Amino acid sequence: MPDRRAPVLPRRATRTGRAMSSARKRIWGWYAFDWASQPYNTLLITFIFAPYVSELMQDGARAQAAWAFGIGAAGFVIAALAPILGAIADTSGNRMRFIWLFSALYVIGSAGLWVAAPDSFNIILVLFLFALGLIGMEFATIFVNAMLPDLGPREELGRISGTGWAIGYVGGLITLVIMLFFFAESAATGKTFIGLDPVLGLDAEAREGTRFVGPLTAIWYALFMIPFFLWVREPKPIKVAKGAVRVALKGLWRTLLRLPETPSLFSYLGASMFYRDALNGMYAFGGIYAQGVLGWTVVDVGVFGIIAIITGALFAWLGGKADVRFGPGAVIKVSIAVLTAVAITIAFVSRDSLFGIPLAEGSRAPDIIFYILGALIGAAGGTLQSASRTMMVRQGDPARMTEAFGLYALSGKATSFLAPLLIGIATAASGSQQIGVTPIIGLFILGWVLLAWVKPHGDFSR
Repeated sequence: MPDRRAPVLPRRATRTGRAMSSARKRIWGWYAFDWASQPYNTLLITFIFAPYVSELMQDGARAQAAWAFGIGAAGFVIAALAPILGAIADTSGNRMRFIWLFSALYVIGSAGLWVAAPDSFNIILVLFLFALGLIGMEFATIFVNAMLPDLGPREELGRISGTGWAIGYVGGLITLVIMLFFFAESAATGKTFIGLDPVLGLDAEAREGTRFVGPLTAIWYALFMIPFFLWVREPKPIKVAKGAVRVALKGLWRTLLRLPETPSLFSYLGASMFYRDALNGMYAFGGIYAQGVLGWTVVDVGVFGIIAIITGALFAWLGGKADVRFGPGAVIKVSIAVLTAVAITIAFVSRDSLFGIPLAEGSRAPDIIFYILGALIGAAGGTLQSASRTMMVRQGDPARMTEAFGLYALSGKATSFLAPLLIGIATAASGSQQIGVTPIIGLFILGWVLLAWVKPHGDFSR
């Protein structure tokens, strides 16, 4: 009789199959971080919590200034410590322990925002908790991003990075829909976007539905980081030598001194310092601007967010494909051009006029224009961030990649206090939110100019 047993695969084929399966799981585990962490940006920084704070303060300009100074303070801490921690991780190994530590800060800070009650609102405490979570999110991102080069060949990293950003946007979209449909209540009606009372018996008068945005962000992160910690492993463990911290700091200092000898890396860090700061400012103040200038409610800003996130997810994915075909540099330049045009337009949109042209009372034109601008911000912002992450892999020293992403974080945060500070000063001095956001335009232009000295494959390419 014929032998009906399953064929026995050669050991080499079996090992290859297992390696491919392990590689796929590692990539999907890495994607899980984008999915888990994106709600901090979506819900807290931009679309739910920031406009809620503006509502409580009942003064759009004052809220915008306070938010600017709070984010700026967190950015200063991140800028000061990011390259140091990156250098230590490269020298001593085990990035995972840093990710665990900063994940804890993320969860504690975001969950603590439940305390932002209308009858006991303390802006100092709220900004402290927000900054604590933001620091945790940003530092965890440094160590996760430094793992990108280990996920595949260089020519595929743009696609991997773009897919990760797209997945993150989808996670942010789902949490935003959950908040709008079931939790975030209108201050006027006490109802959610679909006309429900906040679920779980939350008190609309105490704004418990909207305040639940903090705990929801923390729970989402803690739950969906499980695949990351289960599937992602560092492929090249480092034998820790005595005095690793001292060696790391010396290496970092040497890298900083030699930055002028790597002109492409130096120019890219400078360019990203300005254009990413401008983008973060646009995200951080979009909701507050819409609430203060157009009189939007938290629910209105949430709808704006849904539009921006949908376009962000789609174009982050498409941008990953464009990254592979044209290179990250081209994607970055097109994205900056779009965002600069958007920033200029925002400054000329108000409830009463568009580009100085008076509007009839009750006109919906400003709302429609702002929704369109939101779609463009999402699309260009998604492609810009994804391509920037890929470009950093090309510019960094392969042997010191976590340090490189620490410097990348430094470049993103070294002026992160500058954009909020300039917005805060401009807003406070003019008393106008429209004038207050104009520094964003100059930062985008500076970033574009510095890209002229960036080599497509960096200083370390062979």
